[in-house]
Amino acid sequence: MGYVTAVPHPRYEAAGPARSGRRSLAIALLCGALGAAVALLASRQGWSEGTATVAGGDFPLSATGSDVTGVPAALAIVGLAALVAVFAVRRAGRFLVAALLALSGAGTVAAALLGASDSSALDDKAAQASGDTAATVDSMSHTAWPYVAAAGGVLLLLAGLLALRYGRLWPAMSGRYERDGTPRPRKARPAADPDRPEEMWKALDRGEDPTGA
Repeated sequence: MGYVTAVPHPRYEAAGPARSGRRSLAIALLCGALGAAVALLASRQGWSEGTATVAGGDFPLSATGSDVTGVPAALAIVGLAALVAVFAVRRAGRFLVAALLALSGAGTVAAALLGASDSSALDDKAAQASGDTAATVDSMSHTAWPYVAAAGGVLLLLAGLLALRYGRLWPAMSGRYERDGTPRPRKARPAADPDRPEEMWKALDRGEDPTGA
């Protein structure tokens, strides 16, 4: 008795990559949008606090993320734009935009972590408050917002890595709407039936030869 080998249906073989593409697309969109929003929000919050000695007293100072560094917010905007542009390009262009998205996330993480221990913004404010260019801030402390911005960068980085890995499976926004400018051929109408006078009159109204000659 011979054995029958089951041959997998092509439809089921193609279902796996398509499912992976849809899942990765949803995760990348969620991570990219959420990461950019988190990084932008964190950049507007207070990152560090301290005091400056002014006229014998202590003057409270604080610095937001944008005071410390504008890099995370700028890269978050670049990453968000790259996330949208992924669907407008194909092949090599999609790979380059996905790489830009990943680099934006990595840069956001690095800038946020470096800004977590930066004191230059508060030192500048202390110098302005005291009128002494050599003045520095006292009793400086940092908040958790720089690390929140870094978490947003991690999400952007994840979205970029997903685009690099699965971007070839994602749909292109302009694919079904592209037009090359060439006129589409008109469908030929069948000749009017001479046994049906109403069809011949309709053909004449359209400016056609009812005989089809």
